[in-house]
Amino acid sequence: METFRCFGTGDPLYEAYHDHEWGVPPSSSPDESELFERMSLEAFQSGLAWITILRKREGFRAAFAGFDPAVVAAFDEDDVARLMADVGIVRNRAKIDSTIANARALLDLHERGERLADVFEAHRPPARERRVPGFDQVPASTPESKALAKELKRRGFRFVGPTTAYAAMQALGYVDDHLEGCISAR
Repeated sequence: METFRCFGTGDPLYEAYHDHEWGVPPSSSPDESELFERMSLEAFQSGLAWITILRKREGFRAAFAGFDPAVVAAFDEDDVARLMADVGIVRNRAKIDSTIANARALLDLHERGERLADVFEAHRPPARERRVPGFDQVPASTPESKALAKELKRRGFRFVGPTTAYAAMQALGYVDDHLEGCISAR
């Protein structure tokens, strides 16, 4: 079988994301900042092409203090106004507000001795025997992503519907949706 890259071919930024990050779990850290960043970017991507987010990623990192949850949780209306004027990010008030609310929800989890990674892990679907041949066979959401979205909302997270939750599960390696024959066999 001929191998290929299931998405991103032709753009070095997209290729690097496909080859080295999509489907790879985030590094573990006490503040879960990488998980917070990746989950936040999935929410910002909603309704947009992922390459748009990748091209603005450094702008997002600068605007959101490196996605340090403690710093973002302290953002106020002046910060929201600053973010709404920042051409280096996607300027969507609902997505900005949800990122701040999600930082606060993450800190609340940590204060209770819980981890966001454990919430995701609790909703990991059973491993598949083999990959699908085409993206037309990859679901937009699953029972697990619906349950994850419901649980995240219950815990105060916003902008995490079933489709965004499933996209995060893909990006974070909780499901492997690289296509059959893809070069990224993990």
